[in-house]
Amino acid sequence: MKFTVASRLAYEVRETTVFILNIEAAALRNQKILAERLDLTPAVALDRHELDGGTRLVRVVVEPGTFEVDYEATVELSMYDADPATLRETPVAELPLEAIPFLNPSRYCESDGLARFAHREFGALPPGHQRVTAICNWIYENVDYLSGSSDSQTSAYDTMVQRAGVCRDFAHLGIAFCRALAIPARFASSYAWQLDPPDFHAVFECYLDGAWYLFDPTRKAALQGLVRIGVGRDAADAAFATIYGDAVMTGMEVSIAPLEEVEDEEPTVRAVGIA
Repeated sequence: MKFTVASRLAYEVRETTVFILNIEAAALRNQKILAERLDLTPAVALDRHELDGGTRLVRVVVEPGTFEVDYEATVELSMYDADPATLRETPVAELPLEAIPFLNPSRYCESDGLARFAHREFGALPPGHQRVTAICNWIYENVDYLSGSSDSQTSAYDTMVQRAGVCRDFAHLGIAFCRALAIPARFASSYAWQLDPPDFHAVFECYLDGAWYLFDPTRKAALQGLVRIGVGRDAADAAFATIYGDAVMTGMEVSIAPLEEVEDEEPTVRAVGIA
């Protein structure tokens, strides 16, 4: 499946400011970048770095004035489907060591503080993909998706108490529940086909039966149409722009479109693997 993705960011920079941008499609085995361009106005020197998991960072230093970022790419996805009933949870003793950090609590995912509830609500369910799906179903049914109900300080624990949030909050809560049950889980930012209105979209991934699988408790985007950007312990590791200085966003546009027909299917009934 092939998609075009694009993002355009505009800022008013008030003092010399460092931007760490994370908007380029991730470089992954199952996500091939066929073509892409990144235009910065004004043109400034940039530093690039690729992290484990395919996240691609761009650092720029911008002087006061207007600053615009224009990114566009054509991406081919080769995700694979699996039978959810066959995907088991991997015992901690058998996990690859690189998955171990995604068992631990993090800034926005206080799995230790939510462990008692997670074990009471989900601990007796059959382990595997179906248990993670049950977690997503619980979040979808018990947390209101409400724009403006959270901010950059809202954590999974806060979302549990307030029972409202947006995509990053849904992802953080799913991650926290999974980690509390010893299921490695990580945050993922993406361009999301069918998301309305278009925006950067947060989902999460769980390590099951030797691979990472996608989950979206918001049910607002098609799993087979997610072009991943960055992954990390939580949103702090995958922000589309981290700013050191004084700059105010004045505009943002995000888009994704398929270049071929894509099967439209209820996202909760399939297991979509990404690596």
